[in-house]
Amino acid sequence: MVDYHAANQSYQYGPSSAGNGAGGGGSMGDYMAQEDDWDRDLLLDPAWEKQQRKTFTAWCNSHLRKAGTQIENIDEDFRDGLKLMLLLEVISGERLPKPERGKMRVHKINNVNKALDFIASKGVKLVSIGAEEIVDGNAKMTLGMIWTIILRFAIQDISVEETSAKEGLLLWCQRKTAPYKNVNVQNFHISWKDGLAFNALIHRHRPELIEYDKLRKDDPVTNLNNAFEVAEKYLDIPKMLDAEDIVNTARPDEKAIMTYVSSFYHAFSGAQKAETAANRICKVLAVNQENEHLMEDYERLASDLLEWIRRTIPWLEDRVPQKTIQEMQQKLEDFRDYRRVHKPPKVQEKCQLEINFNTLQTKLRLSNRPAFMPSEGKMVSDINNGWQHLEQAEKGYEEWLLNEIRRLERLDHLAEKFRQKASIHEAWTDGKEAMLKHRDYETATLSDIKALIRKHEAFESDLAAHQDRVEQIAAIAQELNELDYYDSHNVNTRCQKICDQWDALGSLTHSRREALEKTEKQLETIDQLHLEYAKRAAPFNNWMESAMEDLQDMFIVHTIEEIEGLISAHDQFKSTLPDADREREAILAIHKEAQRIAESNHIKLSGSNPYTTVTPQIINSKWEKVQQLVPKRDHALLEEQSKQQSNEHLRRQFSSQANVVGPWIQNKMEEIGRISIEMNGTLEDQLSHLKQYERSIVDYKPNLDLLEQQHQLIQEALIFDNKHTNYTMEHIRVGWEQLLTTIARTINEVENQILTRDAKGISQEQMQEFRASFNHFDKGDAEFNRIMSVVDPNHSGLVTFQAFIDFMSRETTDTDTADQVIASFKVLAGDKNFITAEELRRELPPDQAEYCIARMAPYQGPDAVPGALDYKSFSTALYGESDL
Repeated sequence: MVDYHAANQSYQYGPSSAGNGAGGGGSMGDYMAQEDDWDRDLLLDPAWEKQQRKTFTAWCNSHLRKAGTQIENIDEDFRDGLKLMLLLEVISGERLPKPERGKMRVHKINNVNKALDFIASKGVKLVSIGAEEIVDGNAKMTLGMIWTIILRFAIQDISVEETSAKEGLLLWCQRKTAPYKNVNVQNFHISWKDGLAFNALIHRHRPELIEYDKLRKDDPVTNLNNAFEVAEKYLDIPKMLDAEDIVNTARPDEKAIMTYVSSFYHAFSGAQKAETAANRICKVLAVNQENEHLMEDYERLASDLLEWIRRTIPWLEDRVPQKTIQEMQQKLEDFRDYRRVHKPPKVQEKCQLEINFNTLQTKLRLSNRPAFMPSEGKMVSDINNGWQHLEQAEKGYEEWLLNEIRRLERLDHLAEKFRQKASIHEAWTDGKEAMLKHRDYETATLSDIKALIRKHEAFESDLAAHQDRVEQIAAIAQELNELDYYDSHNVNTRCQKICDQWDALGSLTHSRREALEKTEKQLETIDQLHLEYAKRAAPFNNWMESAMEDLQDMFIVHTIEEIEGLISAHDQFKSTLPDADREREAILAIHKEAQRIAESNHIKLSGSNPYTTVTPQIINSKWEKVQQLVPKRDHALLEEQSKQQSNEHLRRQFSSQANVVGPWIQNKMEEIGRISIEMNGTLEDQLSHLKQYERSIVDYKPNLDLLEQQHQLIQEALIFDNKHTNYTMEHIRVGWEQLLTTIARTINEVENQILTRDAKGISQEQMQEFRASFNHFDKGDAEFNRIMSVVDPNHSGLVTFQAFIDFMSRETTDTDTADQVIASFKVLAGDKNFITAEELRRELPPDQAEYCIARMAPYQGPDAVPGALDYKSFSTALYGESDL
């Protein structure tokens, strides 16, 4: 901007944008050539000169006020050339050479020449207008110069249809006033005398400002004043004419009328551009706001789902075992609740999240926006990876629970077996150490000594027979340790005590035998019958104890074959009972024979067999115990057989249903694949068919629920395998989830095609033509290669129909661009490189104006003013070309 401070201290000037005109070189054309000849004589008409002075002064002030100044006398205020140069800078938007600050005549002439040179540089011929005449205050030359400026910067660029300048302005007036009665614009003088044409122009563009039907043709002064006042008050068009001057002049001044009418053209043309620009911006901002809302929804849903996965995986990866079966079964029940209650809604959320993401990306493509890139760690691939980690942990967790329950069952069985064998052994060893330490042989008779020797031999036989039991106890304790039994400490303590006691018994037995053998020569042979009895009674007694252990032993089976094996073994045991009974009778017969011989030979017996503690009463008692335990064992085996038969029924029931549901799901997956390829009809028909197909799948859900109920019964019965089917409940669940996800994705693809079609205005015939082109276009030619470079930029060789539709819609439809939005903002800003918050609030709806104000960066250009906002970077950011 030219510095006028030194020449005029009454006001300061700041940066200014271009006014109504536009700079540029070249000739002004034939019309300007006709106007070059300035008819000086016309100005001799006082009425015309008065009209031009008023009109031209008002026109100049309408532009000078943008620089904070004005003129009072048109032929005096331009004499020094300063305000003339300022006027040209305002209306052209260009800088003129720096003015000279002196107040001498030569300085003024130089300044005016600079202004005239600038006018000439715009292709204007200045005929008979010199700087000296302007400096001398020649009113005719000054008015002629201002008229030349008005022609160049306010009228020349007017273009209507194929006409321009004066003819274009006249055609514009004729088009706008054609519907109004009593208005017939044929020129720029007498056609405007009654004032109706001015009122018609205003009413055509702002009907709320003029009550046209109430105007009277015979009252021109009222009509003219009404138009002038409304234009000045509501349209910011200064009053450039006087009604009385126009009415009282036979032929009003054409230049004054043209100048005033051109102001209406520029005012209404700018308002129309502003409205169009505002509509475009509103449309762009509405799309952007909707997309931002969808992005926020995706971020929130993704965060919630990832947080749930993050919390759930550590729970599924927790492999800390519990001490009891009850605690582990509770963990298994918690896992079932997770599978039935907690996971299914999350499966639906994951599917819906993928659908929302695809819909958002489609909308972004349709609105020519960059693809949505979720926050780090929230991509669909991140969610899928997390979900895969979750399912892997879930699979391993269930397997671990079942293995841990089996381990605890085996541990409980082994622990109970250990306690039984330990109790029997401890009962047998009770008092044995005291017996072995007793020195009764020192005072015994010869017969007593021999009896003690035989008794000790029998004890050694019994001790050897118990060796297997001690080894079994130690082996069970070792296995409990290897399986990490929770009460291993007490087991080890008890086992160690038994082993220590066993070693002590062995040592004491050896010592006692040596003592007895030392005195054996002095003893008579002990009664062979008693000895034979002891030798046969001990193993038989041991056999009965083992039999009782076996008959009372716990058993765990999982199949019908295993229980039938136990029943077969039990039947084999029962077949040996007759031989055992004969052995018992034989042992009892030996005892009876010894008593008979003693009585017949008058031998006094001590009342008990000195070689053994196993009396006939003990043998009979244990034999009776064995006889009682056999039917109990029969009953227990039969109960277990019934349970396994029930389990087998559950297996077959589940397999029968699973072998139907599994193939059904597989067939549906194959049908969906065929449907997505072979779909015909409109997209709405295809969508309706797919949703009907989806409902048929959902209607099949009761069959899956029945299978879940049967699977629940199998789980409660602790059935771990099923040889009658290859389908597990996990396979069925995964297949069902994949089936629902596949049909949902297929429906979403068709919905997105409908969305693309509607957004792009694609007809059904075009959509069919696109599909036909997609299915049949050939490879090899240049057009094919061009299309492939757009729809398959990664050269994968695979092109989806959605990508092909996007390409074809871009080829056949128009979309908003960043340059168009920048141009729209520039119109709202009055051709400035920045825009203010006040201008945004005036031109845009409140919510979208505040949206722009909150996101626009401050303008940093050299012509910046306080509060200036940068609309260019904001517009490019809307289309992903830079960051906000």
